[in-house]
Amino acid sequence: MTNRIPHLYLHIPFCSSICHYCDFCHVVYDRKLALDYLEKIKAELAEYDGNAFDTIYIGGGTPTALDHDLFACLLDLIKPFADSAKEITIEANPENLDDEKIDMIVGSGINRISLGLQSINNELLKLMNRKHQAFDFANTVYKLKQKGLGNISVDLMYSLPKQTMEMLKESLEFVVGLDVPHISIYSLTIEENSVFGKLGYQSLDEDMEADMYEYIISYLQNEGYDHYETSNFARNGHYSLHNIGYWDYDDFLGIGAGAASKIKSHRYCNTRNIRKYIAEEKAYDEELTLSVEDQEFENIMMSLRMKRGLDLKLFYERYNCNFLEKYKEEIAMDDLLACKDGHLFCTNGNILNEVLLRFIKD
Repeated sequence: MTNRIPHLYLHIPFCSSICHYCDFCHVVYDRKLALDYLEKIKAELAEYDGNAFDTIYIGGGTPTALDHDLFACLLDLIKPFADSAKEITIEANPENLDDEKIDMIVGSGINRISLGLQSINNELLKLMNRKHQAFDFANTVYKLKQKGLGNISVDLMYSLPKQTMEMLKESLEFVVGLDVPHISIYSLTIEENSVFGKLGYQSLDEDMEADMYEYIISYLQNEGYDHYETSNFARNGHYSLHNIGYWDYDDFLGIGAGAASKIKSHRYCNTRNIRKYIAEEKAYDEELTLSVEDQEFENIMMSLRMKRGLDLKLFYERYNCNFLEKYKEEIAMDDLLACKDGHLFCTNGNILNEVLLRFIKD
């Protein structure tokens, strides 16, 4: 194993407005704060000059909430790393992704974009404090394709307050009709510090949430999408290489407020306090060293999320451990785990949590 870090995540915490379900590290856009923030990111990136990242992911927040000058500064920061990267993704919302920013993205070497849709229902969009409508979203997808950026991922949410199955079906049909190659689906979790949490909103009951999830899987598979990970679907091999890095338990570097990193046995998470992050050389909310047992379990937990499962050869190289021998009793308990092409996988992803319990050591 080399010391090279294969994956880079940059967190841009600025948003034009705050979605009511969001509990990520975020703040309403302030140009002076954003300028100082980008200077701090630039300084941190300089420490990794020469590292050839396989993937780069620019998330948030909403990176496209930056004004045009600062957005150009952000894109300049990744230029030294762009040539080696197989995939560079940026998150965006339709309301702040104009023609000029699309041109800037295409010219920067970014080859994948993740768009937040969540729903096309106007009632739900208003409830979430989203600032776009279905037409805006479709128009953005059209413009991106016209500019040659067709590697588009769309985020959808389900189990939203007041959401019906019919609302969900309409959103799925809309997204499939746009012919995008990747769709990510997320069930709503009410976080205490989100607006939803503070207002006392609740997600739908467990039975309805389960019905929605099963419908999503069935519908998207029938439309030619490969359900390659618990929450992700792709056509024609357009998988998220960056996220596969997480699920394969590769090392990754997180830069920015609230960003997490895992490098060998060391894991840490930067402070979510943006001003503290800017002011201090190293400001962590969490820092710990993982035991080999912890690493093995986390590797199992992440990799079994994928349809292809856990890479047994890679597991041996990392931990000098024959997985099939060490965990033969756990594998033999029932027919919920199987092996194929050097991978161990879960035969029923709907009960993944039940399967994982057997690998937790006292």
